[in-house]
Amino acid sequence: MASAAEQLASNLNFSAFAKAEELKKRIWFTLGALLVYRLGTYIPMPGINPEAFAQAFSQAQSGIIGMFNMFSGGAVERMAIFALGIMPYISASIIMQLMTTVVPSLEQMKKEGEQGRKVINQYTRYGTVILAAFQAYGIAVGLEGAANVVSDPGWFFRASTVITLVGGTMFLMWLGEQITARGIGNGISLIIFAGIVAGLPAALVQTLELGRQGSLATWIILAVLILAVVVIAFIVFMERAQRRLLIQYPKRQMGNRMFEGNSSFLPLKLNTAGVIPPIFASSLLLVPATLSGFGQGSGNEWMTYITAALGHGQPLFMVFYAAMIIFFCFFYTAIVFNPSDTADNLKKHGGFIPGIRPGERTAQYIDHVLTRITVVGALYITVVCLLPEFLISATGVPFYFGGTSLLIVVSVTMDTVSQIQGHLLAHQYDGLVKKSKLRGKRR
Repeated sequence: MASAAEQLASNLNFSAFAKAEELKKRIWFTLGALLVYRLGTYIPMPGINPEAFAQAFSQAQSGIIGMFNMFSGGAVERMAIFALGIMPYISASIIMQLMTTVVPSLEQMKKEGEQGRKVINQYTRYGTVILAAFQAYGIAVGLEGAANVVSDPGWFFRASTVITLVGGTMFLMWLGEQITARGIGNGISLIIFAGIVAGLPAALVQTLELGRQGSLATWIILAVLILAVVVIAFIVFMERAQRRLLIQYPKRQMGNRMFEGNSSFLPLKLNTAGVIPPIFASSLLLVPATLSGFGQGSGNEWMTYITAALGHGQPLFMVFYAAMIIFFCFFYTAIVFNPSDTADNLKKHGGFIPGIRPGERTAQYIDHVLTRITVVGALYITVVCLLPEFLISATGVPFYFGGTSLLIVVSVTMDTVSQIQGHLLAHQYDGLVKKSKLRGKRR
């Protein structure tokens, strides 16, 4: 079996890709869906004065609004129908994951299999509508408070804004589900990926323009590009890293036959929490800057002081950013991975870790190993996310894509490539099965 799998893997080339019609259809569907998403980021919301909004956005883009604009592919900057992006759905999903750990009925529903997951997904959609409605209403009120941004303020504008933005978010949620089912990769992740990558050409052009004007030295630009390549390679290495726990299964007797016990591995990723910790940490740290932008001219000196102390590149910002990333790494890992459930499943199927008693002792051992590798994973994410901040403060380079963006781009790319390889492998396997059947018929 191992040699057959290696032979299949070695045959994964462009000729195999050219013959995989189903895979090509999935790729074209994914590209078409992402094109629809990009077109939607340029359709403006009704009732907005574009020039006045552009001026107001330039004053508030240093806060959380700027980060959301990056994730939405510039839709916030243009106040398009997809301005909320897919973030309300991600927030609702995280809230539901938290609820399944503290609400017994939801926890039981999660264990019921596919039917339980369908109900939880439906609750997540309802939560997305509620969160998106609140955020859309807040955006409408904020736009009315800005000077000359809204052409005709009032309840009609607020209602139309809520309907437009909530509809845009729900359409993106549906589009992501369609990509997952009929395309390649995780649809929600690919939508965020497309939004981030869409801003890369403009960022590169602006950086090169600064170099041409003499604002940035040539060696600094080259060093930044080399550093970006090194960081991407480091992320790929760490995202693939895992700790494998040996799982042994005893001998089994079925009828008069005795089957030898086999062994497998329980893979524990170094970064179980993924990109959630830096997203949470960035959002929380950008809240003071956002509130300060809304409250300009109100005379809140303490808010101004806090905003200045938590500005990018400031020591207090670095300390809080690192502490929050480490905290959310452990917090989210504890939510998404339950050692007790894993130990119970191993015990039900007769599996055990050599030298560890099944049951509670196995759960304690898995938790011990998971805690140790999460320390390494948290430090790795902290280094990747703080590196751009140090770069900005030391050289003044406009590093538009921080650690969070790099993590998302690299992780989604790796996941999509692995899924394409999986489809090619399945296509090759189907081809071998058909050939073997034809040979059997000829004989």
